[in-house]
Amino acid sequence: MAKEKKAAICGVCPGGCAVDVTLEDGRLTDIARRPDVPFGGLCVRGRHAAEVLYSPDRLKTPLIRCGERGEGKFRAAGWDEALDTVVANLQRIKGAYGPQAVASHSGRGAFEQAMNDFVNGGDGVASRLLWPFGSPNIGSVSSVCFVSYGILAPMTTYGVYGMSLLPDVDNSSLLVVWGANPATDSPPFFHERVIRAQQKGARLIAIDHMRSDIAARADQWIAPRPGTDGALALGLLRVIINERLYDREFVEKWTAGFAELAAYVQQFTPARVAAITGVEAAVVEALARELAAAKHATLRLYTGLEYSNCGVQSIRAVYILWALTGNLDVPGGLLLKAGASGFQKTAVPRPDGPPPIGAAEHPVFYRLTGCAQFMEFPKAVLAGKPYPIKALLSNGASMLTSYPQPPLWEEAFRRLEFMAVIDRFMTRDAMFADVVLPATTYFEIASYQRYHGFVRLRERVVPPVGQARNDLFIIAELAARLGYGELFPQNERELLARAFARQPGLADRLAASPAGVALPSAAGQFRKYESGLLRRDGRPGFNTPSGKLEIASALLAECGYDALPVYAEPAEGPLASPDLQRRFPLILNTGARIHSTFRSQHLNIPGLLRLQPAAQVLVHPDDAAARVIADGDEVTVSTVRGRVNFRARVTDDVRLGVVEANVGGGSPIQGEGWREANTNLLTAMDNRDPISGFPVLKALLCQVEKAGARE
Repeated sequence: MAKEKKAAICGVCPGGCAVDVTLEDGRLTDIARRPDVPFGGLCVRGRHAAEVLYSPDRLKTPLIRCGERGEGKFRAAGWDEALDTVVANLQRIKGAYGPQAVASHSGRGAFEQAMNDFVNGGDGVASRLLWPFGSPNIGSVSSVCFVSYGILAPMTTYGVYGMSLLPDVDNSSLLVVWGANPATDSPPFFHERVIRAQQKGARLIAIDHMRSDIAARADQWIAPRPGTDGALALGLLRVIINERLYDREFVEKWTAGFAELAAYVQQFTPARVAAITGVEAAVVEALARELAAAKHATLRLYTGLEYSNCGVQSIRAVYILWALTGNLDVPGGLLLKAGASGFQKTAVPRPDGPPPIGAAEHPVFYRLTGCAQFMEFPKAVLAGKPYPIKALLSNGASMLTSYPQPPLWEEAFRRLEFMAVIDRFMTRDAMFADVVLPATTYFEIASYQRYHGFVRLRERVVPPVGQARNDLFIIAELAARLGYGELFPQNERELLARAFARQPGLADRLAASPAGVALPSAAGQFRKYESGLLRRDGRPGFNTPSGKLEIASALLAECGYDALPVYAEPAEGPLASPDLQRRFPLILNTGARIHSTFRSQHLNIPGLLRLQPAAQVLVHPDDAAARVIADGDEVTVSTVRGRVNFRARVTDDVRLGVVEANVGGGSPIQGEGWREANTNLLTAMDNRDPISGFPVLKALLCQVEKAGARE
C-alpha cells in the first residue's frame, strides 16, 4: 500500500489542532498531535478521526424523504434535484405566508472558521443565509449555549464580547478557573497553559460544583451548590467592599453603579453565602482577600454559569469582581482585546419586517445578537405565536439532543410543511427532514484557522467521501439559487482570496508557512480604557452607554431587567421548592463534557465508544449507599418531567446530594448505551434565565434509583 505522512489540521477537533496524519492509498489511517507547532492542543479525539471520516453512517449522497416524518425512509437523489426541492419549497412558503415563516438553525457542526466568518457573520451566533431572503428567524445552538457568557454578560458590563477577554496566564500569580474545565475544551489550549503556569509557581483555584480534571489539579477546589455561583460572587464583593480592598481610583473614575452595588451586597454576609452555597464562611472571606491582594489574578470563565435562573447576572457579578479587585486589563490579569480582527467577513443587513421569534420575550438577547431565541420555535410552529413558522433549514445541529423536552420538538418537526437538514450523519433530527444534504468533515476541505494572534491554512487531506460537499458551499449554492449568491464565496479559491483581502501578502506567507503565521498583537498595552482603545469614537472609557464599566447596566434597565447583578435562587431547588425536594431529594446537573464525545457528536464511533460505552450519572458514595447502588449499576434518574436510564458512576468527584448526568444521548445511530439516554427528557422548557432565555440545566431536582426499583 502507498503510505505517506503529511501535516494537517485535525478534522475532528473543531478548534483545529495541528497534527501529523498518515495516509494509506488515500485513506486516513493514523493521526498524532504535532507538539512542535504553537497551540498544538491535546487532540484527545484525533486518533479516532479515521473512524469518523469513513464511518458507515456517513451521509454520502443527497436524500429525499419517501416515508412518514421521523420514520427514516429516504431515496437517493442528485444534488440538483435536492437543491431545487429546497429552494422551491422555501419560495412556496414565502409566497404563502411571508418570509418570516421560514427559519434556520445552526449547530456546533456548522462552526468551522470560514463558515463562521462568511455565513455566521463572524460572531458565531447563526447563519445569515435567510436575511437576504427576508426572514429574521435565524437561530442556532447559541440559544442554549455560550451567548450568556460570550455576549450578554460581558457586553452589558464591559462593552466587549467574551472572546475579547483574554486570561494573561503566563504573567499571573493566581489563576481562577470558574465553571470551566479546560481539559475538555476544543482544542484544550488553555489547559496546557495552566499546567505550565502551575509549574512556574502560579497558584490555581477551581470553582466548580464537581471535581473536574482542572479541579483535581488545583491547589484549592471550591464547590458551591449548583446554581448559586452568583451568591458566592456577591459574597466575595461584600467582603472586598466592606473591607475597602477594592481599587478605589478605578471605581471612582471608571464605573457606574458602585454605590448601589455596595448597598445591595450587604445582605450577602459570609454566613448567608455559606447557607446558600455550601461554601464555608471562612473560605468566602479568605478567597475575597486573596483576590484583592493578588493584583496579578487572572480568570478563566466559560459556560458553566449560564444554566441557572440568574446565569447572565451571575457571570456579570464575576466580571465585576475582577474589575473591582484591580485585575482587569493589567499584567497577569484578565486582558481586554481591542480592535477588529482585520479579516474579511460577509456583511449581510438585517431584513425589514417583523422581529424574530423570542425578540419580545428576550429583548436583550435580540438586541445584542439580532437573532431568534430558538427556545421559542416550538410555540411558533405549534401555536402560531407570535406568527407561524412553516419551514426549517437546519445545518450541523441536533436539536433533539440539545433542547429540553424532545417530544415537543419532535411534534414541531412533524407539523412543519418543509424541513431540510445539512449534516454528516443521519441524526434523529434528520429523520424528520424532507431533504438531507451530505456535508464534509474538516479533512475533506481546504480552509483556514484563526487563533488569538495566530493563523494558518488548513489543507484538504483526503477527497470528500461520496458526494459530500463543504457546508459553506452548500449554503452559497442555495443563496445563488435564491438570487443572492454574490454575498458568499462560491469556491475555495474565492474563499481564501476574500478571507485575506484586507491583509495583502498574508495568503502568500501562509502558503509558504505550513506551521502558520503570527499576527500583530497589542502586547504590552494595558488599561486600554484610559487611552480610548475600547471605544469606537476613540475616547477614554468603555464601549457601553455610559462610557464606563457598568455595574448597573443601562441596557438591562432599559429592557426591564435589574440593572445590578442580582441573585435569584434556583426556582427548582432545595430552598425554593421544599415540597418538590421531598420527592426528588438530589440536585441534578447536566452537561459537563467528557473526553469521548463532543456534545452529541462521535457517539457512533467505535473507538470513542470504547472509552465510555454508556451514558453515566455521577453519584456521591454516600448517596449511592443510601440507595443500595454500586458502581456500574443500571439506574434510573427521574424528575417531575420524565425518567432516563444511565450507568451509575459512584465517585466523590461530586458533592453529597448532587449528581451529574452525561448529555448527548438520544440519537438512533449512537451506541446502544447512549441512544436511549436523552438527558433532556429530564429538563424543562419553562424554567429559564429570563434575560438569555437559556433553560436551567444545572440546578434541578431529581431522584436516582436502581433501574426497575419502582416496578
